[in-house]
Amino acid sequence: MQPGAAPSWVIRENASRPVLLALYLREVLAISSPVELPRLRDVGPVGERLEIDEHDLLERQWRAWWAMTVEPEAHPSPVPLELVEAFDTEVALPVSGAEVLARAIVPHAEAARAWAEWAHDTYRSASAARRGDSYRAYAGTIAEHEREVGRRAHSFELNVEVLPLSGSGVWWIGAMTIAVTDSLRSDASAFDDAIHPIIAELA
Repeated sequence: MQPGAAPSWVIRENASRPVLLALYLREVLAISSPVELPRLRDVGPVGERLEIDEHDLLERQWRAWWAMTVEPEAHPSPVPLELVEAFDTEVALPVSGAEVLARAIVPHAEAARAWAEWAHDTYRSASAARRGDSYRAYAGTIAEHEREVGRRAHSFELNVEVLPLSGSGVWWIGAMTIAVTDSLRSDASAFDDAIHPIIAELA
């Protein structure tokens, strides 16, 4: 930012397919991490569980992939990535250190991709129905925060993933990324109340 330039903020809202895929696979593979994040609605474990030691390894590999998926620039892979063929170009895993995860997700590829497409399309339809509401929701909250603190908001970036999670709420899933339940996002008043402390923390 140039000296004297006005602060700026960037908020990106989406239901991104990589995040949706990772969460679907979290459910079908019975992965508990991150424990604070609610489960997806109407998706559950599929098939037999791995032995305890192998399942623990699966969880660790999924958590590393989750971090890379949510904020890839903040969590680059220490080794090259390679595409998992069953997912076309939608999933890339480290060439080493993700072998258990790679084996485990392949049988679920078709269902995972179909579900992610459905969930993403559902979000896009809901977002289109809100039209200009997305900008208003964030700009209004920032303006309210500025009135409360008596200054311009600091510059910040925030990624918002709107997801079909059970329950209703907002959770940090990265340094500058939050997950919001679709039910909360569709309630303008409740969403304003929920997003306010997030904006206050950043701005």
